[in-house]
Amino acid sequence: MIDYRADGTPIEILLVEDNPGDVRLTLEALKESKVHNNISVVKDGEEALAFLRQQDRFANSPRPDIVLLDLNLPKLNGVEVLTEIKSDPNLKRIPVVILTTSKDEEDILKTYNYHANCYVTKPVDFDKFLLVVKSIEDFWLNIVKLPHK
Repeated sequence: MIDYRADGTPIEILLVEDNPGDVRLTLEALKESKVHNNISVVKDGEEALAFLRQQDRFANSPRPDIVLLDLNLPKLNGVEVLTEIKSDPNLKRIPVVILTTSKDEEDILKTYNYHANCYVTKPVDFDKFLLVVKSIEDFWLNIVKLPHK
């Protein structure tokens, strides 16, 4: 396995997803990554913000290097979470990849207006879903230089 960082520490990924099937598929796709990574999963918008801010039961959570964010979430939706991340001076540099089933042009525009780093539509087909996650991994973990803290 290739380590991303010179010190050998893994890339920290936060997956914000309420659909257990999509969580399973995403974890499966990232399991065979060429980049050493740790994936944390939260299932709603409130948990995502608590995780990112290291609050309550997430007090010892790692700071993610990248967030994979669904839009259709309970409690706080993905746009609300994105808005909070990008307006927080301590979090705004964390890249946020929108990974959602929505193909709605309004959702796409809204998330880019709130500074999403990219918008990816989840395919329904299993093999295509795996390909999309692998493409995200290849670009964001192998090509892009991510900020440290």
